[in-house]
Amino acid sequence: MDAAHQTGIEEIQAFHAAHQDEIAARLSDFRRTWSEGTDEDVFAELVFCILTPQSRARTCWPAVQRLLVEGLLLEGAAGRIREELTGVRFNKRKAAYIVEAREHFTMNGQLVIRRQIGQLDQARARGWLVKNVKGLGWKEASHFLRNIGRGENLAILDRHVLKNLVSLGVIEDMPNTLTGKRYLEIEDNMRSFAWAAGIPMSHLDLVFWSKETGEIFK
Repeated sequence: MDAAHQTGIEEIQAFHAAHQDEIAARLSDFRRTWSEGTDEDVFAELVFCILTPQSRARTCWPAVQRLLVEGLLLEGAAGRIREELTGVRFNKRKAAYIVEAREHFTMNGQLVIRRQIGQLDQARARGWLVKNVKGLGWKEASHFLRNIGRGENLAILDRHVLKNLVSLGVIEDMPNTLTGKRYLEIEDNMRSFAWAAGIPMSHLDLVFWSKETGEIFK
């Protein structure tokens, strides 16, 4: 390992040491979504992750909250949902994805998302989500599971995380595309780095994210 990479690792370790209590508290919040929340709470996190591709998280979460306030998350038609997705890119397509996901997780008129994914471990749940829910790729499915406290050993490979993995020498360069196979390879590399650096895998993406954005959010 060259000196630049070693310096970068030490900086990440120092950043984590300074923020680990805040990160741990945020992860505890995520876990409570599953342990104490309703199916609607869990579905709201799924909708958030459907909205985030190519859009800012700080724009997407208020959109989800508007859907909740207006009673649209569980009953709104795609056209009406789209009206609340101000600032979200590809909002027509994503509104349709939300309606389709809602139908997928509804049984006898009741939302049953907790029942449908609760029987699967995190790796199997992610694979199932990628295969069955339109609008969710590997990153978004990982993000959703992390945000409900069921994906703390999964990597959320967004641009902030990938940029840091390159700078730390974990991967050689930013991938142009991420196939499922490549995603899992990078995730394994990130998991090995987390172990070597002494930082929990569940903390690492929030370390990278907050280092780049200045906040610990979702």
